Amino acid sequence: MAERGRPRGFDRAEALKRAMHVFWSQGYEGATLAELKAAMGGITAPSLYAAFRSKEELFLEAVDLYRRTDGTTTARALTEQPTARGAVETMLRDAVVAFTTPGMPRGCLIVLGAMNSAADSKNVQQHLTAFRRQTPELVRRRLERGVTEGDVPPGRDLAALASFYATVLHGLSIQARDGASRKAMMAAIDCAMAAWDGMVGSSGKPKTAR
Repeated sequence: MAERGRPRGFDRAEALKRAMHVFWSQGYEGATLAELKAAMGGITAPSLYAAFRSKEELFLEAVDLYRRTDGTTTARALTEQPTARGAVETMLRDAVVAFTTPGMPRGCLIVLGAMNSAADSKNVQQHLTAFRRQTPELVRRRLERGVTEGDVPPGRDLAALASFYATVLHGLSIQARDGASRKAMMAAIDCAMAAWDGMVGSSGKPKTAR
């Protein structure tokens, strides 16, 4: 039998996906229960709590879904591209495309979901902070691979480079939410990659000593 309060034909996976889009668009605190219930097929509050226990638990599940679906661009770019330069540039450009896809919320749920929140939302904020801190670590590991494979010169401050490009990535999310055009953000990436070229070389291979 269906749990009390749950409407006939309730599709939990579809409801979660719809809730994810509300949180992505409105943020954790900005998303009201009324908006969530309406987006999730007009379910009742008892149905929502029976399926997800609380708004916080619903949000955490939505974040997990986002990381497994729409939020995979960073890991995919850093894994699949053959050079470190190509990986970083693809990470940034694919993110801009994802952040500005028509019909989808703008920006990144992980970056924007709970930047500032009330004290009773501290767990949510810390949860997203932990994920954001993974980004420079992922970039640093890709740079280390570049050193091993010969397309990043040894002796560079990889932590600083990783922090820089993670900052650019997160900043693009904020720019997207503020309405920046895809063209403007791609131009910003051109500048970020010019910085790479000044330190590493446009070919993605180490500069030769003069």
